[in-house]
Amino acid sequence: MRESKREAVTGLGICGFHTISYQLWQPEGPAKGHIICAHGLTRNSHDFDPLAQRLSETYTVACPDMVGRGQSSWLPIAEPYDYPQYLSDMNALTAHLHATTLDWIGTSMGGLIGMMFAAMPNSPIRRLIINDVGPLIKKEALDRIAAYTGVAPSFQNLDEVENYLRKVHAPFHPMTDENWKSMALRGSKQGEDGQFRLTYDPKIGDALRQSLTGADIDLWHIYDAITCPVLLIRGVNSDLLDSETAQEMTKRGPKAELIEIEEAGHAPSLMSEDQFSLINEWLK
Repeated sequence: MRESKREAVTGLGICGFHTISYQLWQPEGPAKGHIICAHGLTRNSHDFDPLAQRLSETYTVACPDMVGRGQSSWLPIAEPYDYPQYLSDMNALTAHLHATTLDWIGTSMGGLIGMMFAAMPNSPIRRLIINDVGPLIKKEALDRIAAYTGVAPSFQNLDEVENYLRKVHAPFHPMTDENWKSMALRGSKQGEDGQFRLTYDPKIGDALRQSLTGADIDLWHIYDAITCPVLLIRGVNSDLLDSETAQEMTKRGPKAELIEIEEAGHAPSLMSEDQFSLINEWLK
C-alpha cells in the first residue's frame, strides 16, 4: 500500500515565520502532474488520505495542514487566520514543490482558497475541483459553523472524540465506521493531563466570528475571474452551497461542471470509490 511522507515548508506572516506541515504522496513512476488537496475550516490533511492514495498512482499529491491545524504551527493571535495568509502559505508550498502548474481539490474553506488562487492573474492552477462551497455563502450556514468552531472541548478517550465528530460532521457522506475512527485518531491529540483535544487552534473560531458581518458572503467577482476548467461537487442536502448558487456557477465565470452527491450535506466526504472515480475521470 502506497504511503505518504510527512514534510514541511516555511510560511511567513505578520507574526513572523511558521511551519506548514504537509503529506506528500508520490507515484512509483513519473508523475503526470501535481495536485494540492486543501481541507475545510477545522479539518486536516488526513481527510484526503484515501483519495490521495488513489490519485498518487499517477500524480504527485500534496495535502497540507493549513496553519493552525494538524501538525502545522499555531499562530499567537487570531487575526492572521484568514485567506491572505492561506494564499501566501499555499504559494510557498507551490514554489517548494517546483510546480509551475497544478490541479487543486478543495473542500469548503479549501475550495474557497482554490477559487482565490485560481482567480489570480497567471495562476498556476490548470484545473479546479471545488467540494461543496461557492461564491455565495448564506448567513445561516456561517452561523452554524461559527457555533461549534473553536469551542475547544476535551474528551476522556477516542470514543468520545469520535462521538463528537459524528455529531458535528453528521452531514459528511458517505462515512464508514472506519472513516469515523480514523478521523478521531488523526484529528485529536492527548495532552499531558490525559485529555484528548482536537488538533486545531481554538483561535480559528475567534477569527471566524470576528469576520462575520451578519450578512451573506458574496464572492462572485472572484469566481467570475476564474478561467480554468472547474468541477463543482455538491451535497444534495448542503446548507453551505444551495442549489440555486450551484446552478448559477454552471452558467457564469468558468461555467463549472456540476455533480451532486445524494444523501450528502456539507460536505461530500470524498472517501468512497464512486467519488474517487468521478474525480479521476474528470481529471483525465
